[in-house]
Amino acid sequence: MPEAGMTEAGTSGGGAPQVIDHRGGVWSIAVPIPDNPLGHTLVHLLETDRGPVLIDTGWDDPDSWDTLVAGVDACGFALTELHGVLITHHHPDHHGLSAKVREASGAWIAMHAADTALVLRTREAEPGQWLDFLIAKLATAGAPDDHLAPLRKARAKGGGRSLPGRRAALPDREIGPGELLDVPGRRLRAIWTPGHTPGHVCLHLEEQHPGRVGEATGRGAGAERLAGRPAGFGRLFSGDHLLPGITPHIGLYEDPDSATVTDPPPSSQLRSSRGDPLGDYLESLERIGRLAPAEVLPAHQHAFTGADGRVRELTAHHEERLSGLRALLREPLTPWQLAVSMEWNRPWEQIPYGSRNIAVSEAEAHLRHLVKLGHAELVPGSDPALYRAV
Repeated sequence: MPEAGMTEAGTSGGGAPQVIDHRGGVWSIAVPIPDNPLGHTLVHLLETDRGPVLIDTGWDDPDSWDTLVAGVDACGFALTELHGVLITHHHPDHHGLSAKVREASGAWIAMHAADTALVLRTREAEPGQWLDFLIAKLATAGAPDDHLAPLRKARAKGGGRSLPGRRAALPDREIGPGELLDVPGRRLRAIWTPGHTPGHVCLHLEEQHPGRVGEATGRGAGAERLAGRPAGFGRLFSGDHLLPGITPHIGLYEDPDSATVTDPPPSSQLRSSRGDPLGDYLESLERIGRLAPAEVLPAHQHAFTGADGRVRELTAHHEERLSGLRALLREPLTPWQLAVSMEWNRPWEQIPYGSRNIAVSEAEAHLRHLVKLGHAELVPGSDPALYRAV
């Protein structure tokens, strides 16, 4: 069901796209992700004086493309009217259809430089390079041979050519931290929120929330909504940084110790270039908590209010997880052993093969943060890598 104060322009019945009018020239289109429990990406459409701008585009799949095109139409626009595309981060469920959108409309694409570097690296990599990286990474983390065997078999057969992202679009513009973006007629500011990816951005619509219209005069329909109006200011397109009921995945960056464009600007205390994605994420969460938007429009699930409360929940979750890991590390353990011991949404034996790789990366990110805090250390000379509490 749509949130209070929203109208639904379409439903999934009869093949119509799921489109919600969030009012004030803001729409969301549910673009399906094939064979994924998330179900869909919420692509947002922002009306501007030069035509609509999309925030993310969805997975590169024929059904997803058809849904996106139909969704833009349901919002009252032709695809050819699109003015631009703002990408919250480079993952294929957000950036997958960007090239097709640009080809069909001539719209520009904008992304943070840190994620642009990952797109470029993926496009230029040899087909087997990512598999080599993953095999080496998992072996160092202590993955057993029966887990590594399918990857080694795929590598021997020349696998890696069909991995998502190898044909991802290079952006035309860079999204700078704190930048007031070029979307005529709107005030949309970029907020750099590394953690989920090194170049993840949230976008703050610095405009009065439609639910507060009428507040100044206290008259009319707006006055009738005052009792339930959202607190805070503006609306936040949060990508995967802040979700209402899901904890975003925080794993190691692809090349966590390199000093590349993930380096923060001199005035920033973010840890991107020092290999601490969880530290980046927690600091980014704190920034969003201080921002206190009236409403959050995430890329998955549904719109919600109470951003500061959700920030507190996520912070407490990671603090609890860090405390639990530190207790486990009274005895030296590999990242794989830690991942097996951590609490997930299902028993380890029921976690699918690919999701285990993600779980290990998340365990490594928490380990890296403990090391940065001086609460854990790598056991010298260990292979696979062993960590212990300090």
